[in-house]
Amino acid sequence: MQNPFVWHDLMTTDVEAATAFYKAVVGWNFSRQSSGYEVALVGDLGVGGIMEQPTHLAGMPPFWSGYVFTPDVDAACKRVAELGGAVFREPWDIPGTIRMAVISDPGGAVLNIMQPLSKEERKWPAEGSAGTVGWNELHAADLDQAWDFYSGMFSWTKGYAHDMGEKLGVYQLFQIGGKDIGGMMRKVDGMPRPVWFYYFMVDGIDGAVNRVREAGGNVVMGPHQVPGGQWILQGSDPQEGYFSLLSNTK
Repeated sequence: MQNPFVWHDLMTTDVEAATAFYKAVVGWNFSRQSSGYEVALVGDLGVGGIMEQPTHLAGMPPFWSGYVFTPDVDAACKRVAELGGAVFREPWDIPGTIRMAVISDPGGAVLNIMQPLSKEERKWPAEGSAGTVGWNELHAADLDQAWDFYSGMFSWTKGYAHDMGEKLGVYQLFQIGGKDIGGMMRKVDGMPRPVWFYYFMVDGIDGAVNRVREAGGNVVMGPHQVPGGQWILQGSDPQEGYFSLLSNTK
């Protein structure tokens, strides 16, 4: 079974300011839960969320995390160790919702795995619609090592491999069901640690640039066109959380 990304969320130092920023830039509305967790909505369907950064992470900049589906979180955690990764937080339940754990690959890139506890069938926004995550991208310590880990963990398969030259190396696409859902590359030397980036879909990259700046964020890289014709940018929100945007049009 191939395991997809099913959720993405932000831990931040200022939930209210972050929801205002991402509503302005990405177009999400939000539904506040009793726990204080803000669910990001595309239409009336949840795609992610924003939460207060816990005290044990004080001093870290805000960050986005991805969640990969697994039918059995406990079994998956055993597989993490067998494949050379690490379990940062052992499985626990969010009652009636999910069972989850926090893991890292052998190079240290962190992500979450989750097992739904509800039997209710989940509805999804239309693929590629504004506010959905259009791409998941790993900047790895070692590309071959990372590929062995993730293909072993989640049965992802290789797509096309772009040669980006001696400095950047290979950009390896990965697939679920024969469809490209993300890419992996070796991290550049100046990047402090391996990390996953997540690209939120927007309608028109130039308009998104203006919204980022008007809402108090910064454009760190781009916008520029990538193979296949789409446009991307990477930026930071007012709390210095790093994010990425993807558009089919300029």
